Amino acid sequence: MSTMPEAEVFVTLGIDTHKHTHLVVALDQLGRRLDQLEIPTTTAGFVELYAWASELGTIDTVGIEGTGAYGAGLCRWLRERGLVVVEVERPDRKLRRNAGKSDPIDAEAAARKVLSGEATVTPKSGAGNVEMIRVLRLTRRSAVVSRSQVTNQLHALTVTSPPALREQLEGRTTRKRVAIAAKFRPGDEPDTVLAATRYAMKKLALRFRALDAEIKDLDRQLTRLVTTTAPKVVALRGVGIHTTATLLVTAGDNAERLRSEGAFARLTGTAPMPASSGQTDRFRLSRGGDRQANAALHLIAVNRLLCDPRSKAYVKKRTGGTKANLDILRRLKRYTARELYPLIVEALTEAEPDLVPAA
Repeated sequence: MSTMPEAEVFVTLGIDTHKHTHLVVALDQLGRRLDQLEIPTTTAGFVELYAWASELGTIDTVGIEGTGAYGAGLCRWLRERGLVVVEVERPDRKLRRNAGKSDPIDAEAAARKVLSGEATVTPKSGAGNVEMIRVLRLTRRSAVVSRSQVTNQLHALTVTSPPALREQLEGRTTRKRVAIAAKFRPGDEPDTVLAATRYAMKKLALRFRALDAEIKDLDRQLTRLVTTTAPKVVALRGVGIHTTATLLVTAGDNAERLRSEGAFARLTGTAPMPASSGQTDRFRLSRGGDRQANAALHLIAVNRLLCDPRSKAYVKKRTGGTKANLDILRRLKRYTARELYPLIVEALTEAEPDLVPAA
């Protein structure tokens, strides 16, 4: 009597990520729940997950919540081993009201979204030049915010300072105030309001200079990385280092995330959306997507209105003058996204690191 061979089991994993532990639920190709496992967020935990899932069958796809946060390390580790990883959004409120909320429920929901084809987004690999640009931009942004706070505090102290000190600093630029305040000699133990104010201003001036030097150093590193990663983008008229860096970070290290020019437009909030009503037939740009990338495209469009002959000619053709309205700016942003898309994909493809399956 012959026996039918056992069918191969293809395992789909859903992972609910947290700071110290991850909860994993495994489903087979028919959607049947196989098992669940809780692992620590360590390399040993990742190895345990891989061995456990391999015993259940052939690992097909892994769906992870929070690939840009607590799940970033696990996502990178799994991709390095050649596994297909999909980014899964957190369950919506309606599903949580109906099904309840727990780590196993969320992990199973993630696996079922992958199995049904609802979750298809490729997560950022976080393993190349773009990830380096992202962490440097993050540090630079916090330094810029801190420098702005110091500037505001120095201005506030100037307004409320004793008359002699206020007259010395009022009406001067921020950098001139910093230069003057840095030379104050209030002593180690100020004993008057004037001396204490000078002491505080000196500390702020020194802090401003330290933050200014930090920002310049970060700008130097960003310039090096961005020009190396996307030289053709930086070379375009009206496009700078920081706008290019923003668009690269939005796109991610792996070019396969940008499946089409339309997908890039949706990602940057420049895809046309119908906004017709009654006898009015019009389109507007999408209000979704990455708002920082949208702001970068807006800045590029504004810069091109000042220095790009094509943009100036377009404004003149549309309005008969030189002043652009909001509708023209939206059109320029859409055109800019269409122009930059192939250059960004080319840059990411050339810079993408090879992910070789590890033993």
